[in-house]
Amino acid sequence: MVVHLRPRALHWTVVVPVLAVVLLAFTWGRSLPIVLIALVGCFLVGSVLAAVHHAEVVAHRVGEPFGSLLLAVAVTIIEVALIVTLMADGGDKAETLARDTVFAAVMITCNGIVGVCLLVGALRRRVAVFNPEGTGAALATVATVATLSLALPTFTQRPGPQFSPTQLVFAAAAAVVLYGLFVTTQTIRHRDYFLPVTAHGEVIDADGHADPPSARTALLSLVLLLPALVGVVGLAKVESPTIESGVAAAGLPASVVGVVIAMLVLLPETIAAVRAANRDRVQTSLNLALGSAMASIGLTIPAVAVASVWLNGPLILGLGATHLVLLALTVAVGTLTVIPGRATPLQGGVHLTILAAYLVLAVSP
Repeated sequence: MVVHLRPRALHWTVVVPVLAVVLLAFTWGRSLPIVLIALVGCFLVGSVLAAVHHAEVVAHRVGEPFGSLLLAVAVTIIEVALIVTLMADGGDKAETLARDTVFAAVMITCNGIVGVCLLVGALRRRVAVFNPEGTGAALATVATVATLSLALPTFTQRPGPQFSPTQLVFAAAAAVVLYGLFVTTQTIRHRDYFLPVTAHGEVIDADGHADPPSARTALLSLVLLLPALVGVVGLAKVESPTIESGVAAAGLPASVVGVVIAMLVLLPETIAAVRAANRDRVQTSLNLALGSAMASIGLTIPAVAVASVWLNGPLILGLGATHLVLLALTVAVGTLTVIPGRATPLQGGVHLTILAAYLVLAVSP
């Protein structure tokens, strides 16, 4: 990893996030010509790369697992704001928007990011090594909150896969409490469970590739991380009408749009996780993947529960039969992957196959 410890005032990682926010302000909610659509796409890619750079600088300064947690929470908070905004706009898709977005995030993080990182780590060192205590705790939390929030509504007695007000309050409270316990465990009481480990099980509490950046450099990157992430999520939304038109022209289901948007929004975490795996920091990669999944559920469900007080229409959270099977398979395979504390390319391939099944069923339900 190459980290610019002293970014120049006009370095591209400084200029691109600022220009991306300016471009977002001029293009939000407008119909764009093809030239502007291409320009938005270029700044979207630039914002992703800038966000990864600034997240790595901050992570290198504060250390693990704080860096992974920061990136996951920052992206999710902005994503939640976008979801609530879109739900407020109404429309036929508003009632299932939160469910589809959260489930897409869970599948992409727990199978896509995890699978790629295990594959990269295992191909580099024959086996990918990580801490089963920390990773297992994170997976258990994700599985519990996902089941409570996305699976149980399908089996309630209310018409349609939705919670009653009391049940929704419980699910939101459970998500907040479990996410708080997860963050406390990850950063305070058992921080060593979430640190990278060597093949011999020794904990790595430092990055030997470079000296940590100065406090001033880290603070600048922290400030620039916000506009970079706003650019990623906002410009992805600006691009969504073009994506919707392309999906409709191809005769694909409307749910494919949500999958594409989720992939764009999760690009910063994906790139950062793959880079970490390539540096033999597979635990950092898993922190990013499972932390993003946990943040997505733990912050989105309470937010939409509160928003449902003034939003019109039902809030459908329950998954269909096909997605319930994929969620159960993801939890079962993830558990078997985590238990040994090491993985071969086979485990990476299995997770990627589950993601491929999700994508195929999204295109051809």
